[in-house]
Amino acid sequence: MEKKLNFTDQALNQINIITKDKDKKFFRITVQGGGCSGFKYNFGFDTKTNDDDVVFGKVIIDRSSLDIISGSVVDFKKEMIGESFVIDNPKATASCGCGLSFSV
Repeated sequence: MEKKLNFTDQALNQINIITKDKDKKFFRITVQGGGCSGFKYNFGFDTKTNDDDVVFGKVIIDRSSLDIISGSVVDFKKEMIGESFVIDNPKATASCGCGLSFSV
């Protein structure tokens, strides 16, 4: 089965804006152990890809992280309290209030 991520127009627009900087060639998504629910999402930037990365246009994610969030929708939300990337992960069985920590 093909592993994939879906991106909203808002997320793609924001990624295109921030990756115009040569020091931020790629937008990197990773999933790490930790957080109050077991796993947490991390967003960052990179100038190169690694051997275990899967590339989605300007977005890169390592294969282990992709296994956990495959089928998710990446969105960018602007709210009164701030703006941030959000992942709607259908595999998540629980998440915390911050939206960055989850369990599967």
